[in-house]
Amino acid sequence: MNKKVTIALATSTLVASGSALAQSSVTLYGVIDTGILYMNNASQHDSLVEMKTSTQGNRWGVRGEEDLGDGLKALFTLENGFNSGTGKFNQGGREFGRGAFVGLSSNTWGTVKLGRQNEPLTDMVSGLTADAYFASSMGTPGDVDNYDLSGRVSNAVKYVSPSYAGLRFEGLYAFGNNAGTAGQGQTWSAAMSYGNGPLAFAAGYLYATNPSAGRSASTASNWGSTASLDNFFDGPINTGYTTASAIAMARLAARYQTGAYEIGVSYSNAQYKHDGYSLFHTTQRYDVGSGYFKYSLNPVIQLGLGYSYERASGDTGATYHQVGVAADYIFSKRTDVYLLGAYQHASGTQAVYNSAGQLVRQTAQASIGSLGFAGTSTQELVLLSLRHKF
Repeated sequence: MNKKVTIALATSTLVASGSALAQSSVTLYGVIDTGILYMNNASQHDSLVEMKTSTQGNRWGVRGEEDLGDGLKALFTLENGFNSGTGKFNQGGREFGRGAFVGLSSNTWGTVKLGRQNEPLTDMVSGLTADAYFASSMGTPGDVDNYDLSGRVSNAVKYVSPSYAGLRFEGLYAFGNNAGTAGQGQTWSAAMSYGNGPLAFAAGYLYATNPSAGRSASTASNWGSTASLDNFFDGPINTGYTTASAIAMARLAARYQTGAYEIGVSYSNAQYKHDGYSLFHTTQRYDVGSGYFKYSLNPVIQLGLGYSYERASGDTGATYHQVGVAADYIFSKRTDVYLLGAYQHASGTQAVYNSAGQLVRQTAQASIGSLGFAGTSTQELVLLSLRHKF
């Protein structure tokens, strides 16, 4: 758990219904994670050595709540993503690209949040996968199913249920905010999870639409410019499908923990759909199966091993095999250093854009996780990083 630094606001506010005092608090929190990355075949046969700024998201944020009485609370979160190597914003330059929402929470009825936030599959399914510990080295090749949280949702209303003996569910609807096209640019999603004892599982579904405005049958366009779901086209594995009319994805995961051991498995199906404004003419599908094993050697050393298999079919066909290994040394609850390694092999064909914006086919190139680099049919990386939480 992160150690939080709490900033005291006004200690109390008089509630209109009587003399009861409503307590308010604001908490500052964050993660700074920076390391050195070596990647083989980062561009054609060229290798890369660079400063890598976080596999799990550098951030600082402010969250707060006010007790309104009778089990009801007002809440808010503002969360910024940044590059610790340059100090620049992430998430397309947004000041609070990782989250900006306000809501009400009831002990009895659950929580409603309004604003920019994670979609339910991320909230409930991703926490049961290797991404919760080891990120891109064990993430979906190309992040075609948003496994690594490349995409968040803007203009969203989300409901989060209370826990019913370990069972919880979420639902989200995001407005497209496009005049005259009420059904375009919207996102909706639902998910559920259960955890009670050593076994936990979760499943969910998401459907996001891409407005026809800005898409053209003759030029490539960037998904996300007018859609409520962010662009999460991180490399050549799915970049040829930015003109999709909609993306549908189903994900499920299960995890079992006992003593020092933990094992997890997951499956996802992502479909990139087409219409008359798309540059491709057959639905592109990605089926992904993955598993991981984590072992706590002692209280300060954790080891991990993961494998992902991805099969692309429909418009183009390809397969991707990815293996990841990890070791984490924990200095304290707030500070750790970790070492990641990954290898991926690709075969088949991919759809990509050439320099003229035309959609062409090429021999499949490997692209580990959501990092976005690609060069040949194989790719390897090693990352050593220091992470501090506050």
